[in-house]
Amino acid sequence: MIPLRDDIRSKTRPYVTYALIAGCTLVFLYQLFSELSDRALGRTIILTFGMIPHQIVSGQRLWTLITSMFLHGGFFHIIGNMLYLWIFGDNVEDAFGHLPYIGLYVLAGLFGSFLHILIAPHSTIPTIGASGAISGAMGAYFVLYPRARVLTLIPIFFFLRIVYLPAFVLLGFWILLQLFYGCSSAGGATGVAYFAHIGGFAVGILLGLLVKHRRGRTVSYDIH
Repeated sequence: MIPLRDDIRSKTRPYVTYALIAGCTLVFLYQLFSELSDRALGRTIILTFGMIPHQIVSGQRLWTLITSMFLHGGFFHIIGNMLYLWIFGDNVEDAFGHLPYIGLYVLAGLFGSFLHILIAPHSTIPTIGASGAISGAMGAYFVLYPRARVLTLIPIFFFLRIVYLPAFVLLGFWILLQLFYGCSSAGGATGVAYFAHIGGFAVGILLGLLVKHRRGRTVSYDIH
């Protein structure tokens, strides 16, 4: 299922979300042109700035926990991540406020990486992508706007259907898939860091509940 847009109008401009999308896109373009000019250089960028669990466990290159969030492995990777950030990030930023939203994003990304490291501490494969951090925004959206409607593209064999789904259905199905694929892969031995998604989503749920409790009700929103 591919989300296309939601029906919530933000009450403030999501400057942080815009900046994150711009930053990830610019870094990806740098990766792309570097690899086109020199394939070895593209690999060096990933090895230098990607997060390698074995190195983190050894106390080395801890700064890659942050830099790895801005790297992506291809067009589908970055397009998918930025689409989810565009759809869910603006409303979560609206509910949290700009600075706390940055905290959510970073904490979700870090905790997602830590959970991935816990599952595969000896891995020497670089982990890249903003998925863990974006999963934090999705987890917060899940508890703040559960009944928001999300226009969703659903492939059914050779047919495509576009329907509105409640956010709790779409995001609930998404996290169940992450749990299924993560638990079915031995020791995290897969090309996707599913547990980074799970960890980020969990942080988003917890912080989203704090915001919801602080306001004493479900966050209000306008339909468009």
